[in-house]
Amino acid sequence: MTINWRKSSYSGSSTDEMCVELAHLADGVGVRDSKDPDGARLAVSGEGFGDLVRRIKKGSLDGM
Repeated sequence: MTINWRKSSYSGSSTDEMCVELAHLADGVGVRDSKDPDGARLAVSGEGFGDLVRRIKKGSLDGM
């Protein structure tokens, strides 16, 4: 399976030092640092990723 990574639209410009890339995985969502594409990656369930995004938008990451 080929993984197609895309840069988050919220990461800023191409020279921004804080950039993430996302990919649809068979069982969820992959997250990686765009500056280190061969480095560590995080895989989360679709439900878990959705919950994280909702919490970020609400500003409520307490209890994570």
